[in-house]
Amino acid sequence: MTDHIRELDEATVAQIAAGEVVERPASVVKELVENSLDAGASSVDVSVESGGTDRVVVADDGRGMTADDLRVAVRQHTTSKLGDADDLDAVSTLGFRGEALYTVGSVSEMTVTTRPRDAGDSGSRIVVDHGDVGDVTPAGRPAGTTVEVADLFGETPARRKYLKRAATEFGHVNRAVTRYALANPGVAVSLTHDGREVFATTGTGDVRDAALAVYGREVAQSLREVDADPEVESVERVRGYVSDPEVTRSTREYLATFVNGRAVTDTVLREGVLDGYGGQLAPDRYPFAVLFVDCEGVDANVHPRKLEVRFEDEAGVKSAVESAVRDALLESGLVRSGAPRGASKPENAEIAPESGKSESGASDTTRASGGDEPTAERSESAVEPAPAGFGASESDGATGRGNDSAADATSSGSTRRDSSETDSRARSFDPPAENARLTADTGDEKPDETDAAPERDSLPELRVLGQLHDTYVVAEAEDGLVLVDQHAADERVHYERLQEQLGGASQALVAPVELELTAGEAAVFESALGGLRELGFDAELAGRTAEVTAVPAVLSDVLDPELARDVLAAFLSDAGGDPVGDAADALLSDLACSPAIKGNTSLTEGSVVDLLDELDACENPYACPHGRPTVVEVDGDELAERFERDYPGHTGRRREDAGN
Repeated sequence: MTDHIRELDEATVAQIAAGEVVERPASVVKELVENSLDAGASSVDVSVESGGTDRVVVADDGRGMTADDLRVAVRQHTTSKLGDADDLDAVSTLGFRGEALYTVGSVSEMTVTTRPRDAGDSGSRIVVDHGDVGDVTPAGRPAGTTVEVADLFGETPARRKYLKRAATEFGHVNRAVTRYALANPGVAVSLTHDGREVFATTGTGDVRDAALAVYGREVAQSLREVDADPEVESVERVRGYVSDPEVTRSTREYLATFVNGRAVTDTVLREGVLDGYGGQLAPDRYPFAVLFVDCEGVDANVHPRKLEVRFEDEAGVKSAVESAVRDALLESGLVRSGAPRGASKPENAEIAPESGKSESGASDTTRASGGDEPTAERSESAVEPAPAGFGASESDGATGRGNDSAADATSSGSTRRDSSETDSRARSFDPPAENARLTADTGDEKPDETDAAPERDSLPELRVLGQLHDTYVVAEAEDGLVLVDQHAADERVHYERLQEQLGGASQALVAPVELELTAGEAAVFESALGGLRELGFDAELAGRTAEVTAVPAVLSDVLDPELARDVLAAFLSDAGGDPVGDAADALLSDLACSPAIKGNTSLTEGSVVDLLDELDACENPYACPHGRPTVVEVDGDELAERFERDYPGHTGRRREDAGN
């Protein structure tokens, strides 16, 4: 490091600029496709090898460049799209900074071949080798431009090592090309990966035609048109398409939003789309969307890669998008404001009282989101009449299964009771259950030998006192109060049990299940198949249709084969990690929820002891698989503070009173 301020050399400047613009192969594709579209191309062909890490080629039939223009185009901050700074506020082209070719050429071996439309057979070529610009030479080519990029980050290994596996990098490339194909349906766009065509749009100008090529017939037929002129001053128009609530994926991969023609990733727009569904989407499902927002008050110059924008009126934009999507779905009869979240199909939207009791006296707690029939042995015993002083009171009768789903939390927690009924929401155990070990820090003390307390390795000592709201086990710990969420605890037990059994034998399906894939999902099928087979799946690909023939045996009774499609979507996302394992983990988490003891369920004393024993045996007994805590402890100091036992002068006043 020098002590004097000096001007950076050109190579260092180029590397810094490239770091802002070129992050991965998809960044190269994005910049080059934008140049092609800005050049008025009617066709753009993108070809990549190994996800773009080995080679990227973008060819178009646009205006092309003369030899003189080509010589200037590879320099920094050279562009035909801006005159001066005043043009920045009214920029209408996708690219405008004049950095694309310069920065790509600084971190790769880049060859540009081009010919203007009116130049006969006279074309030009230039090679830029990691910043070293060669001479312009004659070359034959039809009108337009071809840019070939090889050896990306070849001389910057620190950058190259951060690239992901080829399937993940291809996922980014696929997303970029797909966005431009959907945003420019009048341009014929094709994508080829490792010599195999992924998709090719026809350039008819119809977004549905482009969606058919990119996403397939199932998705294209589910798209509902959105076209609104919102009553929001900053938003001129919201148009495009969104899918039926039933046609979704587990990632945001297919939620494409555009602002003034530019593809952007924006939380305001995404939340507006999701809110427009009015609760018809499960929390972990995302629709297909191709949505264009034309508005004023947008700053497109806030991100080096132009992936983000800034709105002057964020609230207004979100409201405009939400209402436009909601109105489009309402007009198609696809939004029912009374249906529970995640149960948008007619057969799932059962009508049931929100609270009250059936004629038999049992609480009516089964809701439209369903799935609460007792399946585990302990869950079955939980609905039997309980011993006096521990289980349900006589007025409760045989308590039905509760429901911990988001749709039912309010209704099950607000069940009305007549004032004459015995309030059994807080019950004590008589006699107290055995001491249990319920905290991680147990110290050296052991429970009283006369208690016959079970030895537990993970959870601390406690004396179980009873149940609160038929949902929480209440216990006394060595220094405070402990609450155990019975549903979260049992969910953890079921989850780890399923984990142990996953990856074993496969169960062949009686009839194969055919799943139509998007172009991107089909392209990564082979990469994902090995991991799917390790879990117990088996499938074959024919064109863009995956035929699932077997599923993991342990899950065969309840598994939806469409998990295979979610795994493929995960390969295309930027989640990192293990897409197959992550998708399977999410499935196990959901499956563990169904048989777990629900809230609003009274337990017998033995059920509580069994639950604590099984929770203690878990690898992680402190959280359910969805991340909610299973155990909450309020220590003695906090209790003392809440009851103001440390109030100044408290003991002094007591002594004075005693003296009086």
